[in-house]
Amino acid sequence: MAIDAAPCGKAPPGRLADRWAPLLVVAIGLGFGLLVLLVRLHLEPVTSVDQAVARELNEVVSPRSYLVDALNGITRLGGRPVMLWLVGVAALLLMRRRVRLAVYLLATTAGALLLDPSVKSLVGRLRPVVETPVAIGLGNSFPSGHALGSMVVYGALLLVFLPAVRYRKLFTAAVAMLVVAIGVTRIALGVHYLTDVLAGWLLGALWLSVTAYAFRLWRRETGHPVPLDDGLEPEAVEAIEPAPDSGRPVPYRWVKATEILTGWVFTFGILYVVGYLVKNHTEGTWLGRVDDGVVRWLQTSRTPTLDDVSWVWSKAGDIRAILAISLVFCLIALAVWRQWRPVVFVVLTMVGELTLFRCTAASVQRDRPPVPQLDSPMPTSSFPSGHIAATMCISVAIAVLIMGRVSSRWRWFAVVLAVVVTAGVALSRLYRGMHHPTDLLGAAILTALWVGLLWWALRPNARAVPVELRT
Repeated sequence: MAIDAAPCGKAPPGRLADRWAPLLVVAIGLGFGLLVLLVRLHLEPVTSVDQAVARELNEVVSPRSYLVDALNGITRLGGRPVMLWLVGVAALLLMRRRVRLAVYLLATTAGALLLDPSVKSLVGRLRPVVETPVAIGLGNSFPSGHALGSMVVYGALLLVFLPAVRYRKLFTAAVAMLVVAIGVTRIALGVHYLTDVLAGWLLGALWLSVTAYAFRLWRRETGHPVPLDDGLEPEAVEAIEPAPDSGRPVPYRWVKATEILTGWVFTFGILYVVGYLVKNHTEGTWLGRVDDGVVRWLQTSRTPTLDDVSWVWSKAGDIRAILAISLVFCLIALAVWRQWRPVVFVVLTMVGELTLFRCTAASVQRDRPPVPQLDSPMPTSSFPSGHIAATMCISVAIAVLIMGRVSSRWRWFAVVLAVVVTAGVALSRLYRGMHHPTDLLGAAILTALWVGLLWWALRPNARAVPVELRT
């Protein structure tokens, strides 16, 4: 006869968690309901504490700009765009055929996105009014969307990736500290009351508990009961590891770092020399006449329709768009190729492009073309074009990886797309009067030297040798 009990009267692992989990969910729900009731009744003790905390923190924070900047940096980690992290991770899990975990993340995200505005509309609490505002919050105040979102996002990621984490207690503590820090910044910036943040945490924990408990009930019905401290799906450990097939992504790290740093210096030197010659020694020459003539001719061709089209193409080369493309591609690369080397290649490509562009532009200080410009004044000089360089670098880097790793004829689509997108961004920047043709030349030199250097140093399409196979 089977005995469903542990020796010596002790409950088996996970049984206590199963027993107390429903009570914990109920306690969290009662706590949130109590806060809603206290806020709706406008009880004097609660209102006084909220206003006193908001006032005193504003007196501390508002005179210190460095503190405001630090708080704004932390608070962005809990903003609405952070919710997209779960969508990206869900897409990665789908590529690795972990449909249940992907559905869990998507359902958790959707629920949190619906709960925040719904509860805010029902409660209808206004934002705090402080003497010296340092930040702006849109919509109603209760509950804090940042507190709710950070609890759900980072909590869900913790539950999903816990099986692949080595130091679980340390990792859990770090996630908890981040969630607390985000909530505190909302109070310190004067956009939420203390009770708003507490309610956000409680509502986020409630929703996270409900979804996690539902996931565990499904596992129990399919015969896979697991303690919560092992994560949602421990058998998916290989799928949730970002790059389980990789060994060391960059062999001989210090040698490669020296090669890359030396190459960066030489690339910057070449760009500076070319920029100096273009700025100081082309006026009155055929190259100078072509440089100005092309931009002036494009100015005479402007129409409202072309202005709108060029604006869209120009935004495609904006640093925010390029970084978003880089992030999405890195997630796809990890999901499909399960290696860090392509990710390192892309990351170093963009870090090098940004630093080379910034340093060269600050050193050369070339003026913009002498035509009316359709964009607002840029903080950097004209040589080289940052938009074109960023577009070229990410396009070439992605094309190099796809051409070396995909055998289908569809791989040539990456090359065609790189040429089309780069040409569109380049033409739009010239059309809008933001750059000379020789600024495009500078972007091409930067891309060829830097991406070529990284390809030679990293060999991004080579498979990393697993650590256990190296002797």
